[in-house]
Amino acid sequence: MRKILSNKLYLYLTEFFAGMSVMAVELAASRLLAPYFSSSQIVYTIIIGTVMIAMALGNIYGGRSADKDPNPDKLYRRMLVAAIWIAAIPVVGKYIIIGISGLVIFTVNANFLVIAAFASAMVVFVFPLFLLGTVTPSLAAYTIGSLSDSGKVVGRLGACNTVGSIIGTFIPTFVTIPSVGTAVTFLIFAGILLALCVIYFLSSRTNMVRTVVCVALFALCCVFGCSDSFAFWEDDLTFEGESVYNYLQVSEDDESVILSTNVLFGVQSVYQKDGGLTGMYYDYAMAAPVMAGVYGENGKDFSILVLGNGSGTFATQCFRHFGDIRIDAVEIDGSITDLAREYFCLPEEVNVYTYDGRAFLNSSEEKYNVIMVDAYQDITVPFQMSSKEFFQLVKDHLKDDGVLVLNMSMRGKGENTINSYLADTVSALFSEVYTIDVTWSSNRELFASNNKEMMAVLRDGYERLRGLSATMFHDVCEMSDKVYKGSVRYSAGDRIMTDDKAPVELLSMQAIDGIIYDEVAYFKDIYKERGIKGVIDALK
Repeated sequence: MRKILSNKLYLYLTEFFAGMSVMAVELAASRLLAPYFSSSQIVYTIIIGTVMIAMALGNIYGGRSADKDPNPDKLYRRMLVAAIWIAAIPVVGKYIIIGISGLVIFTVNANFLVIAAFASAMVVFVFPLFLLGTVTPSLAAYTIGSLSDSGKVVGRLGACNTVGSIIGTFIPTFVTIPSVGTAVTFLIFAGILLALCVIYFLSSRTNMVRTVVCVALFALCCVFGCSDSFAFWEDDLTFEGESVYNYLQVSEDDESVILSTNVLFGVQSVYQKDGGLTGMYYDYAMAAPVMAGVYGENGKDFSILVLGNGSGTFATQCFRHFGDIRIDAVEIDGSITDLAREYFCLPEEVNVYTYDGRAFLNSSEEKYNVIMVDAYQDITVPFQMSSKEFFQLVKDHLKDDGVLVLNMSMRGKGENTINSYLADTVSALFSEVYTIDVTWSSNRELFASNNKEMMAVLRDGYERLRGLSATMFHDVCEMSDKVYKGSVRYSAGDRIMTDDKAPVELLSMQAIDGIIYDEVAYFKDIYKERGIKGVIDALK
């Protein structure tokens, strides 16, 4: 036994930091995968399952290896390799993920995201976590001096691992990822593992060449792993960063500013620099205040609540077009609100609460004329904001003849889609439910109220707005007319989601699979006819 291990303290420290690093890598893995596959429960399940597979295999191999050759040098060499692999993840991980995703899209016909996420997690994370999985059984073999103290020793090792895991859970989430990002988080914990190994080999004066090489490789990873972005094909982003909840990027051109979060950076919010409407679903939602009689008897008491404010596109448009009305907004990610104020000209008059939408409703007694629900966690609606109980809360916070407008981001195909479930659930509480598909988009807007004259109010409202100011309300009048003529009364079914059962992740994955399938069908045909060169030529 090496001198540094003689009092077993270093072995306990090894267990502590190994446990810490495993949890840190697991949490950082969720952030590495989220921009490409979402941060839904399904992706978390894939990550946890991958980690457990790796740890189980590592436990088996580590125990056998320690029994066969109880030489601690082998354990620390494995940890050295694990450290360098983890440090390399920020450098090459995103390229591996994109490569695997492209391969999966061209080789399978369903469950693209699930298969690609699982394959990516297996390739990127299984091997280093397998190596770290060998730590506990190896240390048990090195520390147990006799059967009489085996329980005590194993208990101490377990305690060290657990305490390290607890710290490794909190530090990435609340400290390193929000402050320095996912890439540096990988490097920090890889550095901790590397330091453990360097100290060990320096004390024993063995494996010095290998150790120096690994330190050099780690230094290279630090240089190249911190300078690249998740969207490595982008070179003109206005802002890129991470919050506790999201990967965030802001891009702009001469006409607009765009916010994207996660899932291959789909558009979440848009701001038109000329102050006009966006041409997206936010414009359709502008019909909701007109349905609720924005310039009717309500007068200055008219109020709007936005649940899932993002950068405030809908709130800003309402403020500009409807003037002196009260607008409250709820956004769980305070960093997005900061971006909204800085880049998207969100008016100070819009009151933004950094809160969960449902928790806000539970804590508020205010009632509103319009409640806009646009709360998405990547590609899925948070389950607690998709259930009958949630929409009951929304109904309770609407004034008489108030209107709910719900953005449903993925239309999907067939009857049992996420939108069908959402619409059925809303229909269980509101007598008047209408939907309209957004042109050139996969979005669908739903309008709901218990006012049987809702659509008549919409028709009369935009006629009244035309008379107030032909210039100011021209866009709103046109959009309201489009919604009035294009909306279809929804025929409800019995697919009602509750707090106990709301399969939003699976339904959303099915919808996004359909969208991906449609998008790549053209390129698949080219690939079959002309191979990969044909696809590359088509992308130029």
